[in-house]
Amino acid sequence: MHFLVDAQLPPALARWLAAKGHDAEHVSDIGLSGAIDPTIWDHAASVDAIIVTKDEDFAQRKTIERRGPKVVWIRLPNTRTRELLLWFEGIFPRILQALERGDTLIEIIR
Repeated sequence: MHFLVDAQLPPALARWLAAKGHDAEHVSDIGLSGAIDPTIWDHAASVDAIIVTKDEDFAQRKTIERRGPKVVWIRLPNTRTRELLLWFEGIFPRILQALERGDTLIEIIR
């Protein structure tokens, strides 16, 4: 799977996903750190990437548009990177299961 990690989440999350064997990049890796949401959306759609974000706008757009990238909406308060990665590791198997069964919007609440 190919993941695109949005700006509100740390680049370390993209590195963690890559270490788990997935294609993953952070928006800052590809020059999109200051890009508006439609630009990020279009890029993700063009490369068949799953957007991992804390931004509710992507989730709202996904509920309106059937086409476009899949979205993993992470709803958790600001936290340190280490704590985020430990938490993400625990829920990642459920995220993968949801993606494999065809879910296009996955909301993860902490």
